Amino acid sequence: MDDLRSLFEAQRRAARGPAPTLDERLGHLGMVAEMVMANRARIERAMSDDFAVHPEQLTAMTEVLAVAGQAAYTIEQLPGWMEPDPRPADPALAGTATAAIEYQPKGVTGIISPWNFPFLLSLGPLIDMLAAGNRVLIKPSEHTPASSALLRDMVAETFAPDHVAVVTGDLELARRFPTLPWDHLLYTGNAAVGREVALAAARNLTPLTLELGGKNPAIVEVVDAETVAQIVGGKMVKSGQVCIAPDYCLVPAAQAAEFVDLARSYVADDYSRSPDCTGIITDRHLDRLLALLDEAKDSGCEVITLEPGAEVDRATRRIPLTLVLDPDDDLGLMREEISGAILPVKTYTSLDEAIDYVNAGDRPLGLYVFTSDATVARDVLDRTISGGACVNTCALQGALPSLGFGGSGTSGYGRHRGVEGFREFSNARGVVIRGENDALAAFHPPYSGLAQAVVTAAFSQEG
Repeated sequence: MDDLRSLFEAQRRAARGPAPTLDERLGHLGMVAEMVMANRARIERAMSDDFAVHPEQLTAMTEVLAVAGQAAYTIEQLPGWMEPDPRPADPALAGTATAAIEYQPKGVTGIISPWNFPFLLSLGPLIDMLAAGNRVLIKPSEHTPASSALLRDMVAETFAPDHVAVVTGDLELARRFPTLPWDHLLYTGNAAVGREVALAAARNLTPLTLELGGKNPAIVEVVDAETVAQIVGGKMVKSGQVCIAPDYCLVPAAQAAEFVDLARSYVADDYSRSPDCTGIITDRHLDRLLALLDEAKDSGCEVITLEPGAEVDRATRRIPLTLVLDPDDDLGLMREEISGAILPVKTYTSLDEAIDYVNAGDRPLGLYVFTSDATVARDVLDRTISGGACVNTCALQGALPSLGFGGSGTSGYGRHRGVEGFREFSNARGVVIRGENDALAAFHPPYSGLAQAVVTAAFSQEG
């Protein structure tokens, strides 16, 4: 906590200086891209240490290339984003005055990042905050000690501590982090902790961005091989430990058996024992997933392991992908975000029924609709609300650097990434530069003469 306070105060002092120029900001963004590209091998080792098994290719794509790609996109767009946004000024009142929104740094910003993408979800928001000209402190998850330590070292090797720094520590540090008077704070994680962060931030009136996950539905109109491949393949990424992974499917009742058969054929028999299957992050998380499955079995649900004979490997915390058919809504796997290799499959008899089911729950972070009919897709999108959505695929909205990313309702609020991220972490200051021939004197007492003339003219026009 002493290190955190010392770094925070140092960044506070540094933030009192002039805002970084465009060229300085472009340089900072380039440093982030170079940092991850130069440390690819170290990042891959750290991810394998934390997850027991983590595919090197997946690490390269999500924790290295995605960060470098976001930095490159932001570098390309930042000159335009930083330009003042002109706004109209009524010449009858303001004369020749000009008005614009100008984006300036907020100051010292904080990131509380999650365990599932320890580099991407720390350095991605860092890119937004640096683009906006801020100083940044990052608190990564205690569940990924190897990745968190490496992130701290990489940042210390790249940035001055009064500009960007990483603090590592236990749950107590995580609780104290949001209590500081940040100029903006971003938390990514679950809703229960998000509420605690919001309460702590409220004491200092800290502006807050929350990305909280949730129950992401995949609404299937017609079952076919490609639809199942997109849903099951999306769920297999990182063994389902992705906040925008499909959390459950809604499938026509008459096609449920076909969905199961296609899912079985998609998953290779030895998948969960291969190096492509990511380990569950901790023993506690693994035990939670197994408890969810036990509860579903005890309730009488049909539970289908897609690899015949596959078992949980506790040494590497790997679990075979498992379907649970028509679970009751009071079961844990239908009340909680699963964040693991379990996919509930609920059936419906009409599309209206499926849409009503989604709308009866909390607003999801992601929503996915699978149909060959563009009119049906548009209807589902228009009648539901979610943080993001895809048609005929899953999670792509989380991979495009041009799209602002965030939730709605209990899945979070605010946006990071893209121009929305730049604006989220900027102070949008309205600026007026006075010109000539205005009527501002009408507002100054005494209210006779010009003021009376303005009022009389306005109301005579109304008549």
